[in-house]
Amino acid sequence: MKKPIQLSLLIKPASSLCNLRCRYCFYEDESENRNQKCYGIMDRATTDKLIASVFEATAENAVISIGFQGGEPTVAGLDYFRHFIEEEKKYPDRKFLHSIQTNGYALDEYWAQFLHENNFLVGISIDGYKELHDLHRITASGEGSFDRIASNLEILKKYNVEFNALCVVTRQCTERPHRIYNRLKGMGFRYLQFIACLDPIGQQRGNQSYSLTPQDYGRFLCATFDDWYNDWKNGTFTSVRQFDDYIHLLTGVLPSSCAALGKCGTYLVVEADGSLYPCDFYVLDEWNLGKIGEISILHALESEKALSFRSDQGRMPQQCRQCSYLALCHGGCKKDITSNSSNEPENYFCPAYRFFFEYASERLLEVARAELEAMRINR
Repeated sequence: MKKPIQLSLLIKPASSLCNLRCRYCFYEDESENRNQKCYGIMDRATTDKLIASVFEATAENAVISIGFQGGEPTVAGLDYFRHFIEEEKKYPDRKFLHSIQTNGYALDEYWAQFLHENNFLVGISIDGYKELHDLHRITASGEGSFDRIASNLEILKKYNVEFNALCVVTRQCTERPHRIYNRLKGMGFRYLQFIACLDPIGQQRGNQSYSLTPQDYGRFLCATFDDWYNDWKNGTFTSVRQFDDYIHLLTGVLPSSCAALGKCGTYLVVEADGSLYPCDFYVLDEWNLGKIGEISILHALESEKALSFRSDQGRMPQQCRQCSYLALCHGGCKKDITSNSSNEPENYFCPAYRFFFEYASERLLEVARAELEAMRINR
């Protein structure tokens, strides 16, 4: 089996542990749907075994992208991350790239210094403005978390830490999309990611107070696109991952998300006990690929179960194959595939995407043509 020159891992060093109690947390729900909800904090033996396994699985001079997520990864403690970095140094012929997705609540000067010194890209989970954020992102005592996170963001700026924003799009978000976009920009974010909120596993969509309907999501995408396009037009570009992906597809550049390609990416999620899974949205018992030390990373990636997950024949709904926007949507992410009244697969957010593409397609093409021309000039 040929060793790859690139490898991506998403590590959950604190499993489903978290210092907040976000009302819509998908990983809290996911962990409730497996035999063991939480695996605690990854111990050093598992950490060392994981890093050694990465070395064994990759070719010399390989680039390894390590993302830390949760739960809340900072719950593992700064000493965990310091040890992780020191252990990586045993393998100087591998290049490690680091990112962390955090709610930002525990960050302080020590964290900021560490993140800067080790070139971490920091994703801050923040839902736009204070009233909206504090509606769902609360502490264990029920208090809002926005003010503390905003304060900690200033510490990251002080230490020149690279950061971006992740906003979960709930029903309430769709009421003031322009305010969300402009507030995040005003806080210093220039890279924005908007993630459609998920309903609990196995429940009918749209029944929670935070549930996102296709109609509301479509309007949110259109309003946010207006802001994104106007910034581009005015020469003050702000990155929105979803819109960037559409431009990449139109210009022949590989998009950053597997959802934009309509097929699952080749990466592994590592739970705190060393168990491996094919996707962050499927860290469930049925998709457990084995455990570090019991199965190699390469065998986990190429196992029958992993290949079955990634191939997933018949996933794309028939209506997608006949859609004029297929080249941009590709059927979307498999987590959004549901069954209609005829028991046929369909993407829950299909009406949102159709509405958006009808609204924005001409301007997307305009931006793509400009980008292609810039690429031609800069050759």
